[in-house]
Amino acid sequence: MFNSVFKAIGCIMVLCFMFFGVTACDKADTFQPQTQAQETAAAAKVAPDFTLIDMQGKKVTLSDLRGQVVLVNFWATWCPPCRQEMPSMEELYKQLKPHGVELLAINIEENGPKAVADFLTNKAHSFPILFDQQAQVQRLYRVSRFPETFIVDRNGNIVEHVVGAIDWMQPGVVDFLRSL
Repeated sequence: MFNSVFKAIGCIMVLCFMFFGVTACDKADTFQPQTQAQETAAAAKVAPDFTLIDMQGKKVTLSDLRGQVVLVNFWATWCPPCRQEMPSMEELYKQLKPHGVELLAINIEENGPKAVADFLTNKAHSFPILFDQQAQVQRLYRVSRFPETFIVDRNGNIVEHVVGAIDWMQPGVVDFLRSL
């Protein structure tokens, strides 16, 4: 009897580890832009196109933003590192939007519209928040940790991939985005 109970507990622990290991939050310590050779290799990867609905019910399509640098950020309201990086993302957006930098914050929660509305009552942001309630874009980009951000250049190519939260106002980050 006890043997089967221990096996059941073991299976539950393995399943919990697999779930939380795959959908974990992460905090990146620093931003390290790729070297010139890495940039060239990464530039060959075109960002997968998608269309999602924003908070106002408007469709937003990534390819419509060609000509701008786009940060595609995957996040959730329940993720502490995601919430931690939001203020610096807001400051970055305000500073660089006039220079052709767009930010698409893709919420991955099934109850995204409600969760985000509740979240924003205390922490308003001006950048677009999109909803990926069926995780289609999350799967398309193979996102498994949060937050996860892809930097897409003006030609629609992924030139950087950041896993974890960072301070988006670090001088190196701002300079890198300005250089694109």
